[in-house]
Amino acid sequence: MKITVWNENRHEKSNQVVADIYPEGIHGTIAKALAENGFDVKTATLDEPEHGLTEEVLSETDVLFWWGHMAHHEVSDEIVNRVHKRVLEGMGLVVLHSGHFSKIFQKLMGTTCNLKWREADDRERLWVVDPSHPIAEGIGEYIELEKEEMYGEHFDIPAPDQLVFVSWFEGGEVFRSGCTYQRGNGKIFYFRPGHETYPTYHNKEVQKVLVNGAKWVSPSNRPYPTYGNAKPLEEISKK
Repeated sequence: MKITVWNENRHEKSNQVVADIYPEGIHGTIAKALAENGFDVKTATLDEPEHGLTEEVLSETDVLFWWGHMAHHEVSDEIVNRVHKRVLEGMGLVVLHSGHFSKIFQKLMGTTCNLKWREADDRERLWVVDPSHPIAEGIGEYIELEKEEMYGEHFDIPAPDQLVFVSWFEGGEVFRSGCTYQRGNGKIFYFRPGHETYPTYHNKEVQKVLVNGAKWVSPSNRPYPTYGNAKPLEEISKK
């Protein structure tokens, strides 16, 4: 499986706290965890030509990971449409944390994807609400994170095809934190935790979910359907 991990890579350049937590970038930490599990992993960032997501790169990508936050508006609509087309054709997509506001996630969901949020060092407990789901394999009843940014309901997304995780926060809020969808031939997994000023992507259980998520959204071998005007399979009798 070939994976591309995409990241804005802006916080790492402007915030020393983030740079200290992720010296190789958020994308570098995620890519390393995936590579250690046998995947063929490349990275791409916002400031590269075509945001690193050229036609060639995407044609060779089975699963795309997406982390964005402060520069959603800088992502070219042309690249968004390119990624959207590949998802419909079968490329898997894993959207992380503040990627809920990315152009590509909003386009695929068809909603604002808005929510409540708070940065107050909340403790987060991600409860597994579908223990039979492959994305929850190897995870206990919950994942506990000592400090994270709070996301709270209502989360303006379509009802998930499958809900794998629900978060509880120390301030009392809850949130649908692990949601799966299918669009065209492609599968999508949204996974909530991962605020840049916390070491969330160093957590081994979080890394396990990322590995499981990559496997689950990976493409099938089924060819993309043919659309448009079609010749009859049988001879049509004319009476």
